[in-house]
Amino acid sequence: MTTEYRVERDSMGELEVPSEALWGAQTQRAVNNFPISGIRLPRQFIRALGLIKWAGAVANQNLGLLPKGIAAAIETAALEVAEGRHDEHFPIDVFQTGSGTSSNMNANEVIARLAAQASDEPIHPNDHVNMGQSSNDVIPSAIHISAALSVTEQLLPALEHLAGAIERKGDLLSHIVKTGRTHLMDAMPIRLDQELSGWATQVRADHQRVSGVLPRLSSLAQGGTAVGTGINAHPKFGARVAAQLASHTDIAFRTADNYFEALSCQDTAVELSGQLKTTAVSVLKIANDLRWMNSGPLAGLAEIALPALQPGSSIMPGKVNPVIPEAVAMASAQVIGNDVAITVAGQSGNFQLNVMLPVVAHNLLQSIELLANGSRVLADMAIEGFTVNEEHLGEALARNPILVTALNHVIGYEKGAEIAKKAYLEGRPIREVAAEETNLSDEELTLLLDPAELAKGGVKG
Repeated sequence: MTTEYRVERDSMGELEVPSEALWGAQTQRAVNNFPISGIRLPRQFIRALGLIKWAGAVANQNLGLLPKGIAAAIETAALEVAEGRHDEHFPIDVFQTGSGTSSNMNANEVIARLAAQASDEPIHPNDHVNMGQSSNDVIPSAIHISAALSVTEQLLPALEHLAGAIERKGDLLSHIVKTGRTHLMDAMPIRLDQELSGWATQVRADHQRVSGVLPRLSSLAQGGTAVGTGINAHPKFGARVAAQLASHTDIAFRTADNYFEALSCQDTAVELSGQLKTTAVSVLKIANDLRWMNSGPLAGLAEIALPALQPGSSIMPGKVNPVIPEAVAMASAQVIGNDVAITVAGQSGNFQLNVMLPVVAHNLLQSIELLANGSRVLADMAIEGFTVNEEHLGEALARNPILVTALNHVIGYEKGAEIAKKAYLEGRPIREVAAEETNLSDEELTLLLDPAELAKGGVKG
């Protein structure tokens, strides 16, 4: 198929643009200049750009700077962009100009063309859609807005869902005692609900950590324009935009206390990424525990059986793998890697502007999405569905020589070590060997070595 073109013009001259494209010359220059990855900026980021342009038009009209007809047309078109109705017209690669100017102009050109078509008004991308704005305050604001929306709408509910699923599963398994493990070696008994409570507490702590960034994430650079002085923006523009966005999203967006900080650095994005990395570490720990507990079914721990979701081998019939924990572990690894990229990008602020903004947006939003989706999959397709091999757990617990620890205060450490070694070497229950090697009665041993009693404690009511 052949593509038809039209000629567009910008300050650098004329060039061809696909006839059906809503974008203009500056977007096309970026398409031509950055054929690097084929990765486009995320949907949530385009949503944030649309919301900023909508709020900017409302603010400029209310401040008497935009005619009502032009403002209304821009508002309608910008909300269409925010809703995702024109995503195919945002073709620019993530790896572009470091300020994100190309993506800001992409939004300006698409919205101007849509607004002009709907209103028959001559609407200019810079003079009207970008009024009172610069890429240098729009893109940092879009990063904060898109991340705040993604955290609030996706990640925090997903973490709550995962923690709840773990806690419900723990309640169902509170009667089961198993062998605890430290250094992957047998240790003192623990109940399954206690083990799962550790996971749930990790996730709830992650929820708190991520939530703690939201007050700083709701601070917007909008109104700072090019270098933080607010040049060419009405003094009330930034606050008006933030108020519009807060009303529209129910997130307490506000104008930044210091525009110079808001434009020149991405410290809040780095902070959020650090909390996302911590969350990824927590999720990875849980995923790996599930993999170990599921290992077997004959030569591994075989404590649990995860849901059988798909064949596990192209050559070994009947093999079933722990695919959900594996997938979530890989997603967690990606989040940890994204944090490194965001850290490098975050220190790339030179004087009044950070110049790695698009890669911050891409990695930050990808991390949020991976953790949100991964948490829900782990809850629904692994935690809720696994079954417990109670008989096997009981047998292993009875043979656990470390149970002798409970006798330390009666027979001493050295005697206990002697009994443990003998029990292990002879493959006999610790209670049986302790009866031979000590003067303790059956009643005393029953009381002292009761796994359920040994597993008490550790969780505050």
